[in-house]
Amino acid sequence: MILKPTRRGVLAGGGAFAAGLATPFLARAQSYKPEYKISTVVGAPFPWGLGAERWANLVRERSGGKINMKVYPGASLVGGDQTKEFTAMRQGVIDMAVGSTINWSPQVVELNLFSLPFLMPDHKAIDAITGGEAGKKLFEIIGGKDVEPLAWGENGFRELSNSKREVRKPDDLKGLKIRVVGSPLYNETFTALGANPTQMSWADAQPALSTGAVDGQENPLTIFTVAKLHTVGQKYVTLWGYVADPLIYAVNKQVWGSFSPEDRKIVRDAAVEAAQYNKELARKGITQADPSTLKEIEGLGVTVTRLSDAEIKAFRDATRAVYDKWKPRVGNDLVATAEKAVSARSS
Repeated sequence: MILKPTRRGVLAGGGAFAAGLATPFLARAQSYKPEYKISTVVGAPFPWGLGAERWANLVRERSGGKINMKVYPGASLVGGDQTKEFTAMRQGVIDMAVGSTINWSPQVVELNLFSLPFLMPDHKAIDAITGGEAGKKLFEIIGGKDVEPLAWGENGFRELSNSKREVRKPDDLKGLKIRVVGSPLYNETFTALGANPTQMSWADAQPALSTGAVDGQENPLTIFTVAKLHTVGQKYVTLWGYVADPLIYAVNKQVWGSFSPEDRKIVRDAAVEAAQYNKELARKGITQADPSTLKEIEGLGVTVTRLSDAEIKAFRDATRAVYDKWKPRVGNDLVATAEKAVSARSS
């Protein structure tokens, strides 16, 4: 005899089925953290920090407050040691970061591509690399290290400043103590130019400049203006664009996997939008079309030196051995792809 299910049984069974479907969604919703920590080296009002803030605000708004991201500047999540940021994100100590390719290069050697001296002569060269095959390859490499890269931002070309004298040729750097980031490639580059490179975190750099413990530093001009480096003795700026520092908007892989597909799209799209905003801020006032930041620096009594192509070539020649030494370490194929992109960029 076949027993027909009663209406009550059907309803009960349906309820159980619905509850079964709901369980993973409830678990997923409950797995979202009340706060996701974003690590940056600098905060607002630097373009770097403003880009991170924009990312957090866009995600919070578009997720209806479900994904609450908060920026922690000053590399505070890693005790001020910015070179440990990538490792901390891999380990889940940091949920997200807007990270410097320079600071991540000790763990991702291929990111030293952007620190090869005089590889990128202009902003179009940076865009050709990050937006081309080399940029895709770098994201694939990072993606294989427990981190999901989402977008390319920008800290900018790193220009030279010092308290002693105008720098127009390599000999002018001889004996100058220059603060550099914690990367051996920077040590070797400045050593090749006859300078005395000194590695230290950015948190320690400004006091060192103020006391004269170091004579100069190299950073994007937005760092120079917002940090008011003219007040710590930096009287001379040389525009040489020897390296650039693209930023990467990224998320820890486990955190990324905990988001629904819809929320991953929100986070990624917001990162792309914030990174574009970040780039625009980083490039504002330092181009031929808009030199307002350069004029502002000159108005502070700072000597701004613009190098000719021949003068830049002298620096390039002086650091060529460093470039050639590091090319195989970064990856010959990757560097060749980047060089080809730079050569083929639109003029």
